Amino acid sequence: MSKTITFIGNGNMALSIAKGLKSDYKIEVVGRSLEKLEKFEKELGVSIEKNLINNFNIENKTILFCVKPANVEEVGAKLKGKARVVFSVLAGTSLEKLRKNINSNAVVRTMPNLAASVKKSMTTLTGDAEFEQEAHAILGSIGSTRWLASEKEIDIATALAGSGPAYLALIAEALTDGAVKEGLKRDDAMAIMRGLFGGFGELIQGVHPALLKDGVMSPGGTTAAGYAALEEGNVRNSCINAINKAYEKATKL
Repeated sequence: MSKTITFIGNGNMALSIAKGLKSDYKIEVVGRSLEKLEKFEKELGVSIEKNLINNFNIENKTILFCVKPANVEEVGAKLKGKARVVFSVLAGTSLEKLRKNINSNAVVRTMPNLAASVKKSMTTLTGDAEFEQEAHAILGSIGSTRWLASEKEIDIATALAGSGPAYLALIAEALTDGAVKEGLKRDDAMAIMRGLFGGFGELIQGVHPALLKDGVMSPGGTTAAGYAALEEGNVRNSCINAINKAYEKATKL
């Protein structure tokens, strides 16, 4: 396994993953602007090898492909050589399209999320099976990984794990606003919400959500009253629809 990871693209996702990998791998970053690459290096906090995209040679390199899905053809045309393996983080971009536009011995689709920067990503993987273990090793540096059997499954997982932080952020903000509305100071509400999410993240690892809910909801209690309000607001169905719409969008990118 290569100890150098070459990032093609220098956006937020690339930075998040690089933060998780920088202690274990040498980081090389390829982009359009030297100024942006220098900013990437400063935010990452370690020295990186910086290269511009035009005619960049990917020969035998281990690539983390982090450009925007719409730019696959344009970026692929600027590369030369044949990569050892490409790990793509592009939502909704098929293995077939990646193979068509990037010359590589193997391709693996991965779907990390922004928790990669704190090594808590939930990253799903699929693609050339001979690189499954390497995919677990590299992406496992930034959190948990799970290999899925098909591209359809990774598109669904994109809607859940990839987009999920935005949904949970909405819930966190809304619950905090509710506490402020009832009279809790904003700083106190934020601190309590963060503690809630931290503890819940540990609890949910070993308890089914339904059992966790039942364990909190006593008859005629405060939780039951609040839970009923969530059901009245159709929150459950809205969450199901959010996954559906995000999955549909992933298949159309």
